[in-house]
Amino acid sequence: MLSQRAKYTIRVMQELARCPQEQSLHAGELAARIKAPQHFLEGILLELRREGFLVSRRGRSGGYSLAKPADLISIADLIRLTDGPLALTTCASRTAYAQCDDCPTPDDCQLRTILVAARDAMARVLEDATLARPTP
Repeated sequence: MLSQRAKYTIRVMQELARCPQEQSLHAGELAARIKAPQHFLEGILLELRREGFLVSRRGRSGGYSLAKPADLISIADLIRLTDGPLALTTCASRTAYAQCDDCPTPDDCQLRTILVAARDAMARVLEDATLARPTP
């Protein structure tokens, strides 16, 4: 399930993607636009800046803006940043694979086969969706 943090992350990035490249928005204005608690959103904005998704400027005309073009930021990237791997289990993950404790051999597990297929389908949709192109 998508966390509230991931939802706010996606919404704030979508809001910034709608702004002209030279425009920056303050945390308070962004919080009001996406109806998020400002203190909670400030933590998200700092993480996005630290990970290279945003740049920030200080001062009256400062604020946050995208660090790279909106078409280069996928929804999958934002979900992975906030919630971790897209897979439902570690044995179906490409980025954080680990064998399940209750599975004798991953190659014989029918559930793993289904979950890998589900992960692949979901990853395809989320990686094709960007801030510039929300639907693939």
